[in-house]
Amino acid sequence: MPPERPNVPVKLSLPLQYQQDIFTELRSEDELVILARGLGLLRLVTNLLHFYDAAGNNLVLVVGADDRENEWIGEALAEHYAISKTPLARGLKVINTDRATVPMREKIYSEGGILSVTSRILIVDFLSKLLDPEKVTGMVVLHADKVVATSIEAFIIRAYREHNKRGFLKAFSDAPEPFTTGFAPLASSMRNLFLRKTSLWPRFHVTVAEALEGHRKAEVIELEVPMSDKMREIQNAVLECVEVCIGELKKANTGLDMADWTLDSALHRSFDVAIRRQLDPIWHRVSFRTRQIVSDLSDLRAILHALLTYDAVSFLKYLDTIVTAHTPPPGSTKHSYSPWLFLDAADVLFQTARSRVYQGRISKDAVRSSSTSFPTTLQPVLEEQPKWEVVAEVLQEIETDAYLNPVNVDESNSTVLIMCSDQRTCRQLREYMGTMHTNLSSKKQETRDTLDPGDAIQEKKGSAEVMMRRRLRDYLDWKLSLSNVSRNFTSNPPSEGSQSPAANSPGTLNQGRAPLNKRRRVRGGGTPSVPARAPNSSVQVDIEPPAQVSALLDEIQPTEIEETQKEEIIIDDLEDMDDYYELYDMEDLVMIHPYDGDMDEHILEEVRPRYIIMYEPDPAFIRRVEVYRSSHVGRDVRVYFVYYGGSVEEQRYLSAVRREKDSFTKLIKEKSNMAVTITHDKSQVDPQEQFLRTVNTRIAGGGRLAATASPPRVVIDVREFRSALPSLLHGNNMIVVPCQLTVGDYILTPDICVERKSVRDLIASLRNGRLYNQAETMLQHYKNPLLLIEFDQNKSFTFDAFASATTPGTTFLTDFGFSSSGTSTLSANSSLVNPSSPKSAQHLLVLLTLTFPRLKIIWSSSPYQTAEIFAELKKNNPEPDPIRAVQTGLDMDIAASSHPGDIMAAAGIEHRVFNLLPQDMLRAVPGVNPNVLERLIVETENIHEIANMSVEQLDPLVGIEAARKIVGFFRKSVFES
Repeated sequence: MPPERPNVPVKLSLPLQYQQDIFTELRSEDELVILARGLGLLRLVTNLLHFYDAAGNNLVLVVGADDRENEWIGEALAEHYAISKTPLARGLKVINTDRATVPMREKIYSEGGILSVTSRILIVDFLSKLLDPEKVTGMVVLHADKVVATSIEAFIIRAYREHNKRGFLKAFSDAPEPFTTGFAPLASSMRNLFLRKTSLWPRFHVTVAEALEGHRKAEVIELEVPMSDKMREIQNAVLECVEVCIGELKKANTGLDMADWTLDSALHRSFDVAIRRQLDPIWHRVSFRTRQIVSDLSDLRAILHALLTYDAVSFLKYLDTIVTAHTPPPGSTKHSYSPWLFLDAADVLFQTARSRVYQGRISKDAVRSSSTSFPTTLQPVLEEQPKWEVVAEVLQEIETDAYLNPVNVDESNSTVLIMCSDQRTCRQLREYMGTMHTNLSSKKQETRDTLDPGDAIQEKKGSAEVMMRRRLRDYLDWKLSLSNVSRNFTSNPPSEGSQSPAANSPGTLNQGRAPLNKRRRVRGGGTPSVPARAPNSSVQVDIEPPAQVSALLDEIQPTEIEETQKEEIIIDDLEDMDDYYELYDMEDLVMIHPYDGDMDEHILEEVRPRYIIMYEPDPAFIRRVEVYRSSHVGRDVRVYFVYYGGSVEEQRYLSAVRREKDSFTKLIKEKSNMAVTITHDKSQVDPQEQFLRTVNTRIAGGGRLAATASPPRVVIDVREFRSALPSLLHGNNMIVVPCQLTVGDYILTPDICVERKSVRDLIASLRNGRLYNQAETMLQHYKNPLLLIEFDQNKSFTFDAFASATTPGTTFLTDFGFSSSGTSTLSANSSLVNPSSPKSAQHLLVLLTLTFPRLKIIWSSSPYQTAEIFAELKKNNPEPDPIRAVQTGLDMDIAASSHPGDIMAAAGIEHRVFNLLPQDMLRAVPGVNPNVLERLIVETENIHEIANMSVEQLDPLVGIEAARKIVGFFRKSVFES
């Protein structure tokens, strides 16, 4: 149904010109909008939804929205309704697993409005006709960059356009990079989205640049913070390790495209993921060293990030956990270590990181000595992060400005908003700001209140001495416990250690949380600096003796002022909550908040900060500040942009900006050269052409033509719609019928039932026994039960990759000779498997075929191949009955509600349950092989009947030789020698 226009004027919240231009385009035609990050994508979506919601009798579906986006859209539509007072608007309704009952969904669909439905629920409702696609006014697709050919969102759009040609379809994305990978990626995305027009809006678009630069721009102060000498030394050492690892990968994998395997690309967040994606198809053929290097690249990138965000003590603790995690248990060989740990750069890394925390070196004699006195003592260094002092100076500057200019001349508050990358950094800054003006020497604290306020401002200087001493005490306590664990591992056999020390060590320091206090006019002292010591040439990371650590721990015990400060700032017990709940004055408040995507727009609108400190760079947030400043002319914003000069942080930021710009440039070029896609309506196809399309041309001889009046049908369990196979079957011109099945996942014919397993699901099902129960149930109700083992199309088609995680020496499935397509059954007489001691998934899979000889196994390298296999299996076979498929396996008389020819009769087996225990007992009888066992199960009632049968009675069933062995076994006297 076409969208209806609202009868009353709709008030929109799109103050900028480029936002109004995009909205005008979306009203008139369907298109894919690709917007640069931070330019207000969700604001455009909510205004568009409010435009259709004002009409009152539209049914608009929102696809691909997560919980946070649903919350945003719901609040925005409620605000639009409060402003416009539109009587027909009803806001947003969310349909998810909490509201997944069929009657409730049917009622919500009938009422119409703006509905956000999860993808799996929506496709099932489309296919089951619970929601008629023809009654949908339109569809809004978010995160269009994630819509690929095998995604469930592409399935939804195809099902929608198949029955509804008049409804609108709008797609949005703020990630241009995925649209530039592969061959003609934009054209492929447009084909998956069933759209013909693309609208590109980069930051360098003329309209966008004029809108953000035409008014008074936000005042941006760029602060390049130099790293300390030790931080720069650590960064260079890590980059050297990364460069060596990339070189090793290039040497070991010469047949791959390595144009992007550079040190500059290694700084990007998805570098290790891209390398793994390239190696996945040959993952079973790469060496153990290559796999270890790929894993090490993730660790090295995490170390680079931790260097700039963690304090010195937490960074050293993180390095210790990495070394402990990579340390092999006692008795294993040396090659189990990661290769980069043996580099000279790794030694520089660990030694320099330790020198940032404490000074001193322990000799080997002191390590071997059991006495408590050592010739060298450890002295705390506690190097602070350079950004901390800069933040303290910025806060001092802001407070000076507020002291000298106390009256607001605009609509902004004097709130200071500090933006960080994650919650951990926020906690670190909160603790630093709560303790930075505390001086451990009491003489300055005695005179701080007697100074003039202007002098107090000049005297302020932040110090992290209190925080760093507290963290060093926590680290040394953890170090002592780590030493005890290491000694236990050394003294006990390896089998007794059930868990790595790194698994027990916390990933973050257990710190208390303080209430949001106002800024304090308190001064503090600095921390004395200690020169770095030269790293030695040893590649081993020593663990200090407990007595030496205890001596340092005694030296940094909290002072009286420190104890008072801890009680004042760090609140561990919040029983008396009333003391910490109050309303804060926005004019004297410091807020520390992590970057949260589009939700940052809410923070800017609600807080209205005059001062923003970007503790870490984020290009999207910079644009959000530009949009916020340009949208509110009466609000002044001063932004302090803080970053480490010459660091990977700066390079990563510049790389992200450059990659986005290059992506938009490629999209503009592809859009100008892209051919126009012409679509045909199936209802207007010539009748003769429609007949020729239904003729099966693969029948040999050409003498008889087989034409089908309707497409083939497949009954699919609703839980299988998480995978890509139902979408590919639907795209292969099959009718997909979603049902709640008890037996199997796919019903191809009345006789063929398929249980689909991915590789990981297969291993889990084999180990917990669920697959055995499923196979037994399929054997009871279907003549041809099939087990489908489906591999990922982007990964290797082999089990070898999983054999390394099991017992050494296990045989691979390739040893049993399975092919890349079709069906096969593992040999029951394989001498390579010991059924009495199953230790791997391969052993368990062979035991499954031994237990159920009639169970066939399908090996498929990808969902695409599975769709072709299903099409071959369905040829010249009757279509399945969905009602019978649902009733199969339930406790009801299905013969009464089904047509003649019951499933059990068609399967040729009797309707009774075969217990596995009698089968195992019969399998141990001499003369009973799998074929004899199957014959005895079908022709006899129980073991008692078989034990009383004579050779003449068993001969027609199992043969004379087997009959003699069976009878001889049951009639042999126990007293015979």
